[in-house]
Parts: sequence; C-alpha cells; structure tokens
Amino acid sequence: MTASMRLAQPEFWNRQLAERMAEMAEIRERGPFAHTSYINPLTAETESFYAATRYDEVVEISKRPKDFCSGKGAVSVPDMPEEALNFFGSFINMDDPRHARQRGIVARSFTPRQLQGVLDSVETICAEVIDGFCQDGEADLVQVFSQPFPLLIICDMMGIPRSEFETVLTATNVILGGGDPEYMGDGDPLEALFTAGMALTALMGELAEERRANPTDDLTSKLVHNDVGEDMLDPSEIAPFFILLAVAGNDTTRTAISHGMNLLGLNPDQRRLWQNDLDGIGPTAVEEVVRVASPVTYMRRTATRDLSLSGQDFVEGDKVVLMYASANRDPRIFDHPETFDVRRDPNPHLGFGGPGPHFCLGAHLARREVSVAFRQLLTRLPDIEVCGDPVPLQTMGMPLVGGIKSLPVRFTPTEPVGS
Repeated sequence: MTASMRLAQPEFWNRQLAERMAEMAEIRERGPFAHTSYINPLTAETESFYAATRYDEVVEISKRPKDFCSGKGAVSVPDMPEEALNFFGSFINMDDPRHARQRGIVARSFTPRQLQGVLDSVETICAEVIDGFCQDGEADLVQVFSQPFPLLIICDMMGIPRSEFETVLTATNVILGGGDPEYMGDGDPLEALFTAGMALTALMGELAEERRANPTDDLTSKLVHNDVGEDMLDPSEIAPFFILLAVAGNDTTRTAISHGMNLLGLNPDQRRLWQNDLDGIGPTAVEEVVRVASPVTYMRRTATRDLSLSGQDFVEGDKVVLMYASANRDPRIFDHPETFDVRRDPNPHLGFGGPGPHFCLGAHLARREVSVAFRQLLTRLPDIEVCGDPVPLQTMGMPLVGGIKSLPVRFTPTEPVGS
C-alpha cells in the first residue's frame, strides 16, 4: 500500500500525532495533491479523493468556493445521506447564498462584543472544572478537564440546563468519535449517529420553544427572537446549528487542550518559557498549540467544473480534501515546522480553516478558552505533568477531528478556589 493510500486507513489515524505527521511530510513532499482511494463505509464501494497537502493549495481552494464548493455531498470524505446532512451539517455543508444567510444570522450574535458575557464566563467555568479534580493528585485530563470545560461553556451560552450536560456530552462523543467503539457501541454506526443527532435535535427543539415563550439573555433567545426586523433562523435550522456548535466548538477546543498539554510534556523547555511568562507568551503559545495540534483534521470540497490547479487536473465532481495539519507543517511557509515553538511569530496557521467564507466563526472564543485553560492549569497546578501516553481515538477512517480520548496526568493536590 502506498503512503498516500494509508491516509484513508484507520491505522494511520490511530497512531500518535508525531508519527502521523512524519509520514504526512513524506506524502507532502511528493506533490501538492495525493490521489487516494478508499472504501466508502456507507456503500462498501471504492471511491477516491485528492488530498491537498500543501499550504498554498489549501489556501487557494479555500478562497475559491465557486470552483471548490461545500454544498455537494458533505464536508466529510464520503457523501452523506440528505437526512444526515440535515442533522450534522448546518451551514458548513452549504454554499452561498444559503450559507451566507445562515452564517450572517448567527454572526450577528457571535461577535466578541455580543459574546462578552460568555468570554467573561470562561474564567469562572474553568475554575469550577479545576475545582472538581484539583485535590485528587492524578487524573485523566480529557475526562476531568478537556472534555467538560468547553462543552459547559457552549451549554451555558445556549441556555442548556446543566441537568442535560450528560445528554449533550454522550451525543457529541458519538458524532465526532470517528466510529470509536467506546462511543459508538456495538450497533450500526449510522444508526448511532442518527440517534445522537435526534437526541440533540429534540433537546434544542424544546429549548427553542421555551425561549420563544420566555426569552432570556442566552444565544438561543437571540436566535429565535427578532426585535429589529432582521432575518432569523427557521425552527428547522436551530437544531443543526446547535449540533454544529456543540460538536465543532467543543471537540476542537477539547482536542487542542489535550494535545497542548502533551506537547508541553514533550517540550519541557517550551513549557518553562510559557509558564514563566504566562501573559507575555500566552498569545503566541496558543497559536502554536493550534498549529501543531491542528484539531480539525480536514474539510472536503467538491470541484464544480473541470479545472487545473498547481499542475493537477480536476473534473467536475472530484473530491478535494484540505489537509490542515499537513499544511500547517509545510516547510515552504513555516521555519522548522516540526518544532513546537511557543514564541513562533509570525504564525499564519490554518488551524481555524483557510481564508474564505467558511473560516471558523468561533475562532475568538476558542482562542480565549485555550488561553484561559493553560493559564489556570499552569498557575493552580504548577507541577502538572503527563504521566503516560495519550490514547487517540480508535477511528474507522479519516476523522474530522483528530482527538485524544485519554491523557493521564499527575500533580500536587491543592484546595479548590470555590471552597
């Protein structure tokens, strides 16, 4: 099996990050596009895609949505059934003008100014989560911190009651678990995905109905109420947006924090630099964590016409997969790209997507979460250290998010700040 063919194999993605990236570097140096075949798990048929492995090509494709669209099939590698897109896509699976309309509606309530209350609550929620395990001395960082912290922020932002947290957590683990049996169970994977999607849809439908009758100051209320004659999301559009937010907004931050802690363990000199100057180094350190971890593994585009790019000919309907992690280590752009450097500047990484209409709407919130997470962890648990290998998701194929499901850490126990 050629190196490029291994891109679609579970064995490739179930390895540690550094091992995957070493092989990815070999693939990237062979050319800007790697033609890859795979067996579609939904149809059992052999299909193919072009993996865009270099920075310039990922940027160029991202900037040309009319030539490389998001609305034909899915942003995952296999095409998804229409009913699945309704659950899991929201506007990342759309093209303009439909995409521009929905994103524009959400963006009105998703600016730093509109989300100031949420941004402020990040500190409080982070402290609350650390309080829950700081006396233990050892823990699985994913279970006690990386997993609940960003999801609690999203649930509070949307107005989801804490009593429903486990429902949201279980469903999002299924949707972005990459087929990991621990999350999917023994049944049919597609059925498990639909069950998870329906659980979140039902939860959000009930909340939206309640907020129409009794508005509060949460994001759900802002999305279902219209005081100034502006367009609103249709009732059928609310739940897919929440699923997008709960899945993408949660799992990417969770993965960045988990990989970031492991990177600090592998690079103690960089940890000392950051820990000795948390405020001064923090901004560049967060960007470097996102670059090296590249939580979002890829997004797919589809060629809308016959065209050529960087010597590669595409025909209408060809699938092109934007490999963000590979682009973020392209030596044509980044000096010593395999080096984790918390002072790296400039750092034009693509960890939040390429430039264009689909750039991550919540990038500012994600940056805030990662920054606060490490500042509080390194301040309150100053000797926290990784004490075992990270356990990656056991995926069925190429995962949208290259997650860590377990990361053992130890530290000197300390008292909760809320006690």
